[in-house]
Amino acid sequence: MLGAYEFWLFLSASFFLWITPGPDTMYILARTLSQGRLAGVLSVLGVSTGILVHTVFAALGLSTLLASSALAFMVVKFVGAAYLIYLGVQALRSEREPFPSAGVVVQSRSKIFRQGLLTNLLNPKIAIFFLAFLPQFVAPDSESSSAGIFLFLGGIFVLGGTLWCLLLVGFATRFMAVVGPRTRLSRSVGKVTGLVYIGLGLNLLRAKL
Repeated sequence: MLGAYEFWLFLSASFFLWITPGPDTMYILARTLSQGRLAGVLSVLGVSTGILVHTVFAALGLSTLLASSALAFMVVKFVGAAYLIYLGVQALRSEREPFPSAGVVVQSRSKIFRQGLLTNLLNPKIAIFFLAFLPQFVAPDSESSSAGIFLFLGGIFVLGGTLWCLLLVGFATRFMAVVGPRTRLSRSVGKVTGLVYIGLGLNLLRAKL
């Protein structure tokens, strides 16, 4: 089992990972700035659910299969990249109204949540990351309970990351409230959001096993 030193080491490492901007952070901020607070919160929940699924995969050993199979890695990578680029093209083609107030969004809540889930779930780099990160804090002599420890650590990681991302959503929402509903700026944010999605997709295509 984890000792006190290892657990605090895990929390310290996790904290720096939470606050380091990454693809999920960029996706959540782009969604919040373009569609409002509710869309941002739902995106956070979707992404967090995806991370939790990756944790379960790591605990069950499915991430090992992905890491050892170049074909499986490539398929997931291309599907994930294509999905992000598709979202980017849709954002570029859409005609946006002024910034939504009170978190009102055009898309359904389930669709926004599902898109956040898929953008995370279809990123094989996250699966490989958990396969490399979590085992560092699992004692070699804890074979019988390693799956439980994986889930415990993954749950803490997801909880902390979720709280941090919700804080970012709050800051982004506050920023939009200060800027105010300006149609031209709103449309510009929508275009930038599309470019962010496309950029994330192209970056994912560069991922190597």
